[in-house]
Amino acid sequence: MRRKKLPPDFYLRENVLQITKELIGKYLVTNFDNTITSGMIVETEAYNGPIDKASHAYNNRRTKRNEVMYAQGGVAYVYLCYGIHHLFNVVTNQKDTPHAILIRAIVPAVGINKISERRNAKTITKKTSDGPGTLSIALGIKTIHSGISLSGNQIWVEDRGVKFNKKDILTSPRIGVDYAGEDAKLPYRFRLKESIISDLIENAN
Repeated sequence: MRRKKLPPDFYLRENVLQITKELIGKYLVTNFDNTITSGMIVETEAYNGPIDKASHAYNNRRTKRNEVMYAQGGVAYVYLCYGIHHLFNVVTNQKDTPHAILIRAIVPAVGINKISERRNAKTITKKTSDGPGTLSIALGIKTIHSGISLSGNQIWVEDRGVKFNKKDILTSPRIGVDYAGEDAKLPYRFRLKESIISDLIENAN
């Protein structure tokens, strides 16, 4: 199997929607305490910077929490949601253009035993990493990792040559962003068909 870490240029492009869709089928990998775990990315959401009312950086808002969104693309943005969930995002575009992509779901691929241990489960199921909070637990990602370069050796994204037909990737509005008004209806969420995800989960065990 061909395994190639995504190059820095992948993250520096202007079209956050294109990158968000292209991340479907890529593999999110972590290496903590010499233990590698990974999963195929099967659901993503785009956040289109200052013009997107759902974005933490809407209207160029800058805070201690979201400052990393203004870094040059290719770093992790991990924030705490509801005081419990560590949500992993990929920062894209050039410095000072705060685009970000929320990784919403993965299907475990490598380090199954460790992932199961982190999730207190005996086997891999749909619930193992079918949400942004659970996938971070599964891969060991926490807010302390915010700002880490995705070109490094702790968290990165790999292209393993997996390709899907356009019809296999569904497009819809984002989840949980009702506060964004009309922007909540934007088709910024991408997800593999459930039938494909189910097959991937079955093969993971």
